[in-house]
Amino acid sequence: MIRVTVWNEFRHETTDAEVKAVYPEGIHQQIASFLSEDFEVKTATLDEAEHGLTEEVLNATDVLIWWGHMAHDEVADEIVDRVQQRVLAGMGLIVLHSGHFSKIFQRLMGTSCNLKWREDGKHTRLWNVNPSHPIAAGVGEYFEIEQEEMYGEHFDIPAPDELVFVSWFPGGEVFRSGCTFRRGQGKIFYFQPGHETYPTYYQPMVQKVIRNAIHWANPTEQECVYYGHYQALEQ
Repeated sequence: MIRVTVWNEFRHETTDAEVKAVYPEGIHQQIASFLSEDFEVKTATLDEAEHGLTEEVLNATDVLIWWGHMAHDEVADEIVDRVQQRVLAGMGLIVLHSGHFSKIFQRLMGTSCNLKWREDGKHTRLWNVNPSHPIAAGVGEYFEIEQEEMYGEHFDIPAPDELVFVSWFPGGEVFRSGCTFRRGQGKIFYFQPGHETYPTYYQPMVQKVIRNAIHWANPTEQECVYYGHYQALEQ
């Protein structure tokens, strides 16, 4: 069974009554709850020792899910280094919503990862622009979310390896809302929906995409990769 760790700051839910009303046990627990039937799931939060991402935890994680917003700067660089090395070694990484500004995503992208945003609570339509991709399995031509924060282009990321979803917002903006990347041996998926005051992670189609992304990002079994000085195979 694929081993998943769901990481969350768990700050909004403890300080903001509006957020707590939507996610009383925390965003991480809501995500873990709908994944637990299909995966071996554990959670980790910012205020745990080593942010809950010890060597032992990461070595037992196939896919790490990351949600952050108000405390990106509080994530220790040592832990960012540790997560980066695990991704380069093959661990999958799924970055959700405002995790685009996380230290780990910026590190792996090498750009500011900045964008336009507007919190107006209107709907969004996510278009499936890569219907043969495994992350889009069972999604259909598009799906809609009743309330979501607007994210708009330009999104300052490298050109994605694959673009899976493009979102449209009633204000006229569009956004590359489902993007894949490969770094070292690891696979990364950025997925835009998930504002903390809206019930995004209760939406069946959002849950389906995250499940699909876990299967896609799961490390591929492979022989060891060797670097450095290498003896010739042919003499």
